[in-house]
Amino acid sequence: MRILEPSKPPTKRTRKECSRANYILSGISFEIMDENIWKEFPEDLFESVIARLPVDAFFRLRLVCQKWNMLLKSPSFSKECAQKKQSQTCFYTMSHTNGRMGSIYDPSSKRWYNSIPCPLPKKRVLPVASAGGLICFLETGERNLYICNPFTRSCKHLSPMPVGVMSRVSVGMTLNGLSTQSGYKILLVFHSGEYGIYDSRNHSWNRPGYLPSTCLPLTLNRRSQAVCIDQTFYFMRHNPDGILSYDVDNGVWKQFAIPAPQQLSDKIVAICGRRIMLLGLLKKNAATCICVWELQKMTLLWKEVDRMPNLWCLEFYGKQVTLSCLGNKGLLLLSLRSRQMNWLITYDARTRQWVKVPSFIRSETKRRHLRLYATGFEPSLTAKP
Repeated sequence: MRILEPSKPPTKRTRKECSRANYILSGISFEIMDENIWKEFPEDLFESVIARLPVDAFFRLRLVCQKWNMLLKSPSFSKECAQKKQSQTCFYTMSHTNGRMGSIYDPSSKRWYNSIPCPLPKKRVLPVASAGGLICFLETGERNLYICNPFTRSCKHLSPMPVGVMSRVSVGMTLNGLSTQSGYKILLVFHSGEYGIYDSRNHSWNRPGYLPSTCLPLTLNRRSQAVCIDQTFYFMRHNPDGILSYDVDNGVWKQFAIPAPQQLSDKIVAICGRRIMLLGLLKKNAATCICVWELQKMTLLWKEVDRMPNLWCLEFYGKQVTLSCLGNKGLLLLSLRSRQMNWLITYDARTRQWVKVPSFIRSETKRRHLRLYATGFEPSLTAKP
């Protein structure tokens, strides 16, 4: 019988050796680059590479050094960013307890980021609309509007709209062209029936007036944000149920009486490309579920196209749940709240994918009572208000 020799005690590997082993096991060769190579790396290529990185990576790169943090003020870097179109959607959120500091949620990385504080007023403001990387903030209790880019901290205070009766308001925002270089328009619709449009090209309010008598009295759904397709805004109204639209180019208001599905509450209008969608809570006995409908253009009726996963619906059984939409750019951020729970969910209308959003608050009690206000936007490092 062969006697085995005693093996030598294992030696502890260095961190570099462990990293090298992991790369070898994964089939990737590992090689340490010479520092002298990076010292000779052209400065203009740095800007070109960074401009093509995802926006969430830029958050981390700003912390590397002061030079990279100052890239936002570089004209050459802005030119590089303008050549690359950002197609990802993020959500800018504010809580009811902090009306000035915001957080940004990136669905692609499923991470939260603290936003750079914008020079907003000390009073409480809420994000109500967005377009082209710019976010429109409304000062609560006032009629002041602020347009900000949360990445560059550039901010603009709009002149107040000359409105006769101050009442509840719904806000919509759209670009005049493909980017903010062509300017943008903001539509204010007061629940008294008065409305006005701000055009950034002439820095003034245009077409102030009242809606046609056929659209009055006006009762808009405040849970649903305004959506825009090809320079036409769409609002959800009730009593009677339907859609209210406004063609910005022609200045024409239209009203469509579209009955909502039965036993549906907390209705929200959304868009997916050129399609108009409807989301809401379908309640039957003690069961609750989020359902999705699509508007059929020929019949002007809603057709159900999707539902939330059944396992998630069981979480709401027997609970009094409310639904609100916090962002609407094809990718929706939905808030589901009750006394026992507080969920954030993203829904992609294109892929019909439901994803739970991780909470950025560790305390269960604070998370349960948290109320968020948000809007979806496409991050841009070159958009100027």
